[in-house]
Amino acid sequence: MHGPASPGWLLVALCAATGAYCLLRMRSSVEEQRRAAGGEALMGFGMAAMAVPATVFTPPHWAWPGYMAVFGSAGVHSLWSARAGPHHLHHLVGASAMVYMAVVMASSPGGHSGHGGTGVPLLTGVLLLYFVGYVLLSGVRLVPVAARSGALGWGDRPELARVCRLSMAIGMVTMLLTL
Repeated sequence: MHGPASPGWLLVALCAATGAYCLLRMRSSVEEQRRAAGGEALMGFGMAAMAVPATVFTPPHWAWPGYMAVFGSAGVHSLWSARAGPHHLHHLVGASAMVYMAVVMASSPGGHSGHGGTGVPLLTGVLLLYFVGYVLLSGVRLVPVAARSGALGWGDRPELARVCRLSMAIGMVTMLLTL
């Protein structure tokens, strides 16, 4: 992504930490939580790699089709999993946003330039509206979470899973704004 280096590194750290936590969540005893955590770990690490400031590393041109393939596959998997519940549709939107950003960066000179021209492209605006709405709704959902009694493992704490999704949505908003 283009933009100042310091916020870029903060975004890399946020996304990588979220991906690492999602790997811990994969140790859950609930199969559905393990599967969701795996997809979210992929998203977190992919976002971290994509957010590395261009002043430090500009990916080779062949990396963008790789992003498109990985996140396109993740999107197809999310679409297939959506038959089990609508929460998989959020993963589909996230994977689609990653494919979109990879396409934009692949078509930009240097791989990190903005759209050029004036204004925000329609698809970027729609994705921004979706993720800003998701951030606001997720934040509201976090407020009433009461402390749970008993010892829950790291992978079975729903409030931490919500925080994980919230931080990735914040990261997505940031990445879309710098696109």
